[in-house]
Amino acid sequence: MKALVFGVQPDDGWKAPEGANELTQHLERTPVALQDVPDARPLRPDWVVTRPILTGICGSDSKQILLDFGEGDGDNAMASFCSFPQVMGHEVIAEVVELGPEAEGLDVGQRVVLNPWLSCQPRGISPICPSCEAGDLSLCYHFSDGSISPGIHTGVSSDATGGYAELMPAHTSMLFPVPDSVPTDKAVFADPFSVSLHSITRHPPTPGSKVLVYGAGSLGSCAIAILKALYDVEVAVVARFGAQQDLAKKLGADLVVAADDRLQIVEELAAWSGGQLRTPLKGLPMAHPGGIDTVYDTVGKPETFEVGVRLLRARGTLVKSGVHAPGRWEWSPLYFKEINWVGSNAFGIEEVEGVRKHGMVHYLDLVDAGRVDLTPMLTHRFPLSAWRDAFWTIANQGDTGAVKVAIENRID
Repeated sequence: MKALVFGVQPDDGWKAPEGANELTQHLERTPVALQDVPDARPLRPDWVVTRPILTGICGSDSKQILLDFGEGDGDNAMASFCSFPQVMGHEVIAEVVELGPEAEGLDVGQRVVLNPWLSCQPRGISPICPSCEAGDLSLCYHFSDGSISPGIHTGVSSDATGGYAELMPAHTSMLFPVPDSVPTDKAVFADPFSVSLHSITRHPPTPGSKVLVYGAGSLGSCAIAILKALYDVEVAVVARFGAQQDLAKKLGADLVVAADDRLQIVEELAAWSGGQLRTPLKGLPMAHPGGIDTVYDTVGKPETFEVGVRLLRARGTLVKSGVHAPGRWEWSPLYFKEINWVGSNAFGIEEVEGVRKHGMVHYLDLVDAGRVDLTPMLTHRFPLSAWRDAFWTIANQGDTGAVKVAIENRID
C-alpha cells in the first residue's frame, strides 16, 4: 500500500520557492516520503483493517511535518510515548474492509470514525487500568506496554499506522459507526470536536458569563460551536487570519478580535467584558477586577497565556488545550488572581446534558440533530500524492485561507 511515512529520508528533492516562509522551507528537509509499505493487517485477533476515506490534518501533525517546534527546550516527556517510523493521521473517516478472526460488532463496508487512543483494550491489556475504567482513555497507564509498539494513539506508533495511507488497522473499540445521515465531510470533524468538548465539559463556564476562545483553527472553531450550542454564555474569540475571523462569526461568536496586537486585544476584551485595566511600569496591563470567566486557549504559546491571565476574573480558569514548545511568560496574574491553570488532553467518555458517552458519539448525535454544523471548517482537500501541497497550504494559511485541510484516500 502507499503510505506517507515520517522518520525516513525525503526522496523527491523538492525545493521551496524563493522567498518562502520558514515553515515552507522546512518542507525541503522534513523526514517524510510517500512510500510503498506492507499492507496493513490486524495487529491482534480482535482488530480490523479499514480503508481511510478522508483524514483531517491535526495541528500536531502539521507541527511535526513542518518541523514547527519553536525555539524552546528540546526535551519533551511525551517522546517516551512514540515510536518510529510512523504513518501519521488520526482524524480518520474510513470504511471497514477486513475483520480479524475475533473482531465483533462491525461489518465489512461500514463507514466508521476513528477513536485513535491506543489504550488498554486495543493493546490487549487486562484488567484495564483505572483511567480506562473511568473512561479517561487519553490518560491510560499503558501507552508503552503490550505487544503494540509505544504510542499514545494511531499515527505515533510504528505498528498502528494512521490515515495517511491506503489502509489502516484499528481495534473494534476504536471505531464508531457513522450514521448514514451524517456525510463524511461533517463526520471528519469528530476528533477535533471531541478535543474541545472535553476541555469545555471538564471545565465548564459559569452560566451567563463571558468566555474567551484563544485561537480559531480547528480546536477554536469547534469550541465556539460547542459553547454556542450547549452553554448560556457570550463568546469572544481571538483569531489570527481573516478566514478564521469570518468562520468564527459564522459559528456565532459575539466578538472577534484580530491577533496582531496584544495590547489592543487586552484593551478590546477588557472593555467588552467590563474588566478594569491597571497599567504597570512595563508590559501589558492587567484587568482587575477582570470580567472573563474562562479562557479556552487552543494555541498554547507563552504570549497567549500572558493575555489570558490578564483578562480573567479572580479565580477564573485558563484551560490549555493548544500544544506548542515551552517558553518564558510573565505569569504574576496567575498567582495574584488565584487563577486555575489546567491542561486538557484529548477526549474519552464525556457527559453532555446529563448523558455519558464517548465524545465522538456526542458529536455525531449533535450533527444528526442539526445542533452543530462545522461544514465551513473544511476548506481544502488533497489526494495522498499531493501531501506536500496540503502542508504548504497550512504553512501559508494567511494567504490560502486554510482552516481544516484533509487528505483524501486517492493517488492522482
